[in-house]
Amino acid sequence: MGLAAWLFYRSGEHLHYGDAEAHLNIARRITDSITPGVEQIGTVWLPLPHVLTMPLANIDSLWRGGLAGTVVSSASAILAAWFLALAASRAYGTAAAGVVAALVFALNPNLLYLASAPMTEPLFFACEAALLLALVRYAQSGSATSVALAGLAAAAGALTRYDGWFLIPVGALVVFVARRNLGHTFLFAALAGAAPLYWFAHNRWFYSNWLEFYNGPYSPHGIQGDKPYPGRGDWFVALRYYGAAAVANAGWGAIAIGALGLAVSLARRVWWPLLLAVVPLFYLASMHDGGSPIFLPGLWPNSYYNSRYGLAVLPLAAFAAGALAIRPWIAVALIAACVSPWFFYPRRDGWVVWKEAQVNGRARVAATHDAALYLRDEYKRGDRVFVSFGDLIRVPREAGIPLRETIHEGNGLIYPAALARPDLFLWPRWVVAAEGSPESRMARKRDYELVRIARSGDRTVEIFKKRPER
Repeated sequence: MGLAAWLFYRSGEHLHYGDAEAHLNIARRITDSITPGVEQIGTVWLPLPHVLTMPLANIDSLWRGGLAGTVVSSASAILAAWFLALAASRAYGTAAAGVVAALVFALNPNLLYLASAPMTEPLFFACEAALLLALVRYAQSGSATSVALAGLAAAAGALTRYDGWFLIPVGALVVFVARRNLGHTFLFAALAGAAPLYWFAHNRWFYSNWLEFYNGPYSPHGIQGDKPYPGRGDWFVALRYYGAAAVANAGWGAIAIGALGLAVSLARRVWWPLLLAVVPLFYLASMHDGGSPIFLPGLWPNSYYNSRYGLAVLPLAAFAAGALAIRPWIAVALIAACVSPWFFYPRRDGWVVWKEAQVNGRARVAATHDAALYLRDEYKRGDRVFVSFGDLIRVPREAGIPLRETIHEGNGLIYPAALARPDLFLWPRWVVAAEGSPESRMARKRDYELVRIARSGDRTVEIFKKRPER
């Protein structure tokens, strides 16, 4: 897994997701900013991935190359596979079950790609698998330590992705049913529930809105608005699209064997796979009315968007497959069957997560790279750069410009003030803007000249420089 992450990093493909670029730079701006501090964590995206990446992102070489995010994601994926193996071995009573669960999970190429990128899914999978392992141990031992570890794992997951919020009430129910111990149930709920309570307070303190992450301008609801998409308000269509995403991510082999393993597991009254089934249900609900569409080729509108959400079925399929591993030779056959689609069609075009990153990121990466090369040669230490914190924040990172020398949306009121009157607020010498954006219109109205246009596909990046004072 580490080798795959290194190969994607060496090819420069680990930052083709726009979200990956943003996660890396959020981790950096917590300390490297005009306005450093907790507020730089922002809203919508949960804080744990950025906090864990922050120490590495503060090392210039690891930040500029993106390796800071690769290390965290790769380590998280390895931990997830390990925890799944331990949980399956305990739940099913055989070491072979653990081997099957770990390898079906770890040999999936879509996961391997995400393990190279500063994305939140690998860390969440590690938290999800740690929660599963702790709950299995608690059901078998009844120890307070296990239930405390389960609560901490659930809290970590809830601070990584909103999928984890769905796991908290289910986890509390599991704790209660396993031992009928109200004290342990309260301990789990208190530890796990502290995470979403903190996030509500964070949003209220910094954005004056308890639900800023849910209904603010940068939330899925705020971005999607009232625009229709397949699955919105229609459970059947949502299930159809999510099912297609699940197959594209996990592969037919893992889906079929996981389904059979689930049936066998439930027949043996091993209910643990149902805990992992909660996360895919979260995505169905998000598609139905949460403003989170999934687009795939072959289904209208025949494009790529959020296809990686289907990868949430992989831990479930891998863990359930372990129920069938009653003999070592059967375990080998199960692993071969689950990973065979990737060997029979080894081209990366069949890896939907990698393909989505390439299709949606190729033009953006090329345009911003060209702009970064120009700015790297022209920028002088101390110059201010006005730039949006979206895709374009890649430009100062590649150019080696500290984020404390940039003005962006994360700087609070400084950003709209500088956008309205750059001649009065912080006097940025450079403006990096997308064609037609508010930043571009501001530069054209003020005392800036257009000195560079970087264009690739449908992406155009403009660089403006302040005219010399007369």
